[in-house]
Amino acid sequence: MKTAIPNQSHRLEVVDALRGFALLAIVLLHNLEHYNIFGAPPQPEWLNHLDKFLTSFVYFIFAGKAYATFSLLFGFSFYIQMRNARRRGCDFRARFAWRMLLLVGFSQFHALFYNGDILLLYAVCGLILIPASGWKDRTLLIVAAVLMLQPYCWAKIIYALSHPDYIDTNSLFARYAAQAEVVGRTGNFLSTIADNIWNGQLYSNFWQVEAGRLFQTPALFLLGMWLGRRGLFEHTPSSVRFWKLAFAAAAVCAVPLHWLSTAIPPRISNVTVLSYYSIAVLMLYNFAFMTMLVGGFITLWFHRGATGYGWQRFIVPYGRMTLTNYIGQSIIGVAIYYHWGLDLWNSVGASATLLIAIGIFTVQLLFSRYWLATHPQGPLERLWKRGTWISLRPTATA
Repeated sequence: MKTAIPNQSHRLEVVDALRGFALLAIVLLHNLEHYNIFGAPPQPEWLNHLDKFLTSFVYFIFAGKAYATFSLLFGFSFYIQMRNARRRGCDFRARFAWRMLLLVGFSQFHALFYNGDILLLYAVCGLILIPASGWKDRTLLIVAAVLMLQPYCWAKIIYALSHPDYIDTNSLFARYAAQAEVVGRTGNFLSTIADNIWNGQLYSNFWQVEAGRLFQTPALFLLGMWLGRRGLFEHTPSSVRFWKLAFAAAAVCAVPLHWLSTAIPPRISNVTVLSYYSIAVLMLYNFAFMTMLVGGFITLWFHRGATGYGWQRFIVPYGRMTLTNYIGQSIIGVAIYYHWGLDLWNSVGASATLLIAIGIFTVQLLFSRYWLATHPQGPLERLWKRGTWISLRPTATA
């Protein structure tokens, strides 16, 4: 099948805008959670009601969807890198494996400060893109669909139904989470880092596995690569039709999936079935909702033409520096809420944390604009690129 070749400048702008808004949603969510230290101060009743509303609203719109958008675009970025390397006559597969190893390094630096790192999962799951780069489109979609359906969860459900005495609450992460939260509330800088080196890593990665991301992440990577192959981030009549249909189909699916994720769990008495059913259905619902958000965003962008609306374009610089801003927002946030920093985890409610998040975003957006005015990439993006293309061959001399 013939692959569409998207126009790079326009494609990258809509993709970077999507990345920027996904990263903004992530900073909102992480601030609400005080970067994994949960607490709320005594407040007037009206403020408690406002905090509850804002928390419910932000979680309903963004929780699970921002990460999914990020993952989708990660797979798309791989396609662009692979395509560009092939145009230069290079085989990018070995380089990409090395690039994922470098991402492990970034993840370990990030995890020293924040025990909610996702980069290690990306580095591991990203390896599926290497063999998948040679698959046909149909194979990509079939594998992505199987992974998206969370086969491990359904296998656990079937086993639990046939073995009523079997108990698995799917919460191994909890024991590590409890220790990490205590350290965050009471520890100094060095003790927090020391705890994150091992306990924080176990907390983060066990949670992501048990939350279904080990299957959903590679599925989204594959879908992102498929979108790149089909040129669906380029402003063409076929891509406009695709995103309109994707939005409509996702909206139709989201309604019953939301019902299945909220109405059925209270009726399930088997704790193992409940644990894994809740994850499997929630992942599908989040994917449908994410597709609505992405499809709606791109449809609006294309409605304006190839350049999008001003309210969409303003965040492009932020999205061009996602690695720098993702790690940077975590370091800033941890310094604000943890005991070794400003120790605000139990001093600010949801409304205040959202204002703090907007402040972090604003500072980073201004820095991104300033930096990109004189540099083609963000500092960590540039370091990652230089490391990816490093050569161990000696330079020939005259």
